[in-house]
Amino acid sequence: MVEKRWKIHKFGGSSLADASCFRRVAGLVLDYDEPRIGVVVSAMGGMTDALINLAVLAEQDNKHFEVALSTIGERYANTARGLLDGDHLVPVLDAWSRDAEDIADVLKAIALVKSAPQRSRDVIAGYGEIWSARLLAALLGQISPDRGGAWVDAREVITVRPTNLGPTVLWDQSQLKMDKALPPDFSGIAVITGFIAADEEGLQTTLGRNGSDHSASIFAALTKASELSIWTDVDGVMSADPNRVPEAQVIDKLTYNEAMELAYFGAKVIHPQTLGPAIDNGIPVMIRNSHNPEHPGSRIEAQSVPSDNIKGITAIGGMALVNLEGAGMIGVPGTADRLFAALKNAGVSVTLISQASSEHSICIAVPDDVAERARKVVTEAFADELESGQIHSVDIKAAQSIVAVVGDGMAGTPGVAARFFGSLARAGINIGAIAQGSSERNISAVVDSMDATRALRAAHSGFYLSAKTLSIGLIGPGTVGTCLLQQLEKQSAKLSKSFNMDLRVRAIARSQKMLLGERRIDLANWQREFEADAVDTDLDVFEQHLNPDHLPHAVIIDCTASDAISAKYAEWLSRGIHVITPNKKAFSGPFESYRALQAAANEGSSHYFYETTVGAALPVITTLCDLIHTGDDVRSIRGIFSGTLAYLFNVYDGSKPFSAIVREAKESGYTEPDPRDDLSGMDVARKLIILARELGQHIEMGDFPVQNLVPEALRECTVDEFLQKLPEYDNTISDLYKQAVADGKSLRYTAALEADGKATVGLEAVDASHPFSNINLTDNIVQFETERYSANPLVIQGPGAGPQVTAAGVFADLLRLANFLNTGEGYV
Repeated sequence: MVEKRWKIHKFGGSSLADASCFRRVAGLVLDYDEPRIGVVVSAMGGMTDALINLAVLAEQDNKHFEVALSTIGERYANTARGLLDGDHLVPVLDAWSRDAEDIADVLKAIALVKSAPQRSRDVIAGYGEIWSARLLAALLGQISPDRGGAWVDAREVITVRPTNLGPTVLWDQSQLKMDKALPPDFSGIAVITGFIAADEEGLQTTLGRNGSDHSASIFAALTKASELSIWTDVDGVMSADPNRVPEAQVIDKLTYNEAMELAYFGAKVIHPQTLGPAIDNGIPVMIRNSHNPEHPGSRIEAQSVPSDNIKGITAIGGMALVNLEGAGMIGVPGTADRLFAALKNAGVSVTLISQASSEHSICIAVPDDVAERARKVVTEAFADELESGQIHSVDIKAAQSIVAVVGDGMAGTPGVAARFFGSLARAGINIGAIAQGSSERNISAVVDSMDATRALRAAHSGFYLSAKTLSIGLIGPGTVGTCLLQQLEKQSAKLSKSFNMDLRVRAIARSQKMLLGERRIDLANWQREFEADAVDTDLDVFEQHLNPDHLPHAVIIDCTASDAISAKYAEWLSRGIHVITPNKKAFSGPFESYRALQAAANEGSSHYFYETTVGAALPVITTLCDLIHTGDDVRSIRGIFSGTLAYLFNVYDGSKPFSAIVREAKESGYTEPDPRDDLSGMDVARKLIILARELGQHIEMGDFPVQNLVPEALRECTVDEFLQKLPEYDNTISDLYKQAVADGKSLRYTAALEADGKATVGLEAVDASHPFSNINLTDNIVQFETERYSANPLVIQGPGAGPQVTAAGVFADLLRLANFLNTGEGYV
């Protein structure tokens, strides 16, 4: 016969705040098709504080306690009326009235002597759980008479003895009472009061704050339950405080030890005492959300899923560091004993201990409010040593917080501490003290309280977020930028699933307006959101939003041709923000500005990628870097770097004037709006400068000849005037073309760079058999002649322009950055 084991559920005050909450809880409980269910309840949300306040008012001889008690009654009665019909309502309200008379008698006694003994406070505070239990039991009995209606007063079951560590359960006595209150043949749902208990004399007491959770664990042990579910208002135990760390996640499974560590260091969902009886009896504990019951929550048990990662990051604030330091401590037995004995006698609890192996100092963390007391008693204990100079000082560093990472999987796993401290270092956070137990389950670091939230976020991102999580801001959602967003929207899910790559576009800016997304912008609807929610562009706000503490990496993608935007690259890089761009301005401008860009990247440990500045998606810069870093000797680089100029001289065959081809190319979208931007050769010159600088050459615009195909007389007029007057100069190109054909060559606009720094940009007649003579209409082509590729130069050829291929090149740079941040592999 299979034993019908109990299942215990505990509902806190937030789950029992009002009538709708009670109704929800009843539905949750009745949905469980279990033969024996125990439901431990807290007081209604805010009720315990309201009851304790009655004692405070009475102690002050403030007659308002009568009004306050009446207000409590009205709230309870209104809740009951919203749940129960007459037959079930009357007994509940009658019982409350009797309790209210008893409470009033206690309050009058307090008011008479103007003092509220702890026992009186316990009696008053405990009524909240009694009222919740009665009300929920009545509601369950009304909905399901066969299963509900019973409630158990924990004062008649749990017997405790007060100790220095809090109430200790007398298990044998409590078990006997439990077997009487809920005999082995009981079947149905029993609602049980949390928080309250009785002492050995049978007088009421409480289990203290969070006592209802402890009650639930005690009843789970007494009933030998198969599972304890603690229902609250969050989805489970979180990897960090979600109010401080937006990326906090629910921990699916964790061990008792991990939960105890997290609870001790401030995780508010569970209390360390709660787990004691569950641990002793091997009872799994579930943390669930009564407002979101579909969520599976967190499961706490003896063994969890093996993991080499941490489970949670948490923090305790309001701490101070006390440091005892002196050469006279080295090798002297009993120093630590004297220190901790003095603290114990002064009632100072020590939260963290750190001692160097040199024994030169002992550092402890204590609550801030007892730090001065700690310093005083330590100074008194070591007065002789301080006077003789054997101990130099007893120092206090106030306003500290302890940040801890917790996880059983850390034990024996190399690199966890490095990851933790590295995350803090990258966030610019100084560590005042470090502690780790031999179990390797917890690593703690003491930081300034003003840095605590930033430390939590940095540590959490270091462990819980993929190293390939990037906060992305796009400036310039024009033709190329829009194509990039489309490509990102199409590929993001696949990249996340296949490569754990989390690419979050969180900001999009135009010159006048910008859109900021809290977690990420919906790329399928970004244009609609932009129209609805965009705000005035402010690049400082843009940067702050893009680079929050809780995300490990931020990158700005500049798809403009703006000098003003490229001028900000150095600022961004120096502050740790990566940059990706097809904008040539920063990398081909003044050499000193280029060097400043490199220095800024070094300062901020950031990186910039600009493959698309030369050949759109063609791997020109990547190939050049590969040649350089593998030790090849690059002797020359030649190429056709303009898709527009490639098109013009591919199409031009002398049968139609060059001016006509230029006009047609403009009308077909092959040129810039002003064709002179292409014909000037400046764009090609900028690309050549970028490649020269990759080779380490100090080269500036103006250091080499650039053939401008725009007649000098037409360089300052309007575009229309230029197109109208250009036919007057057709003979120039025609003559050059005829000469090239006569020589069996093709006319091409090329750029050439020699290893010695000699560079040229202009028209060139190339052999008909040369690769430059045999390209598609808008192709770019680059030829590397090196020591390895001398007899047969290395050639890269393909579309070197167009929004889709340029966007793809920017996307590829983004993937290179993500891969480098994850592995450290690649050239940046």
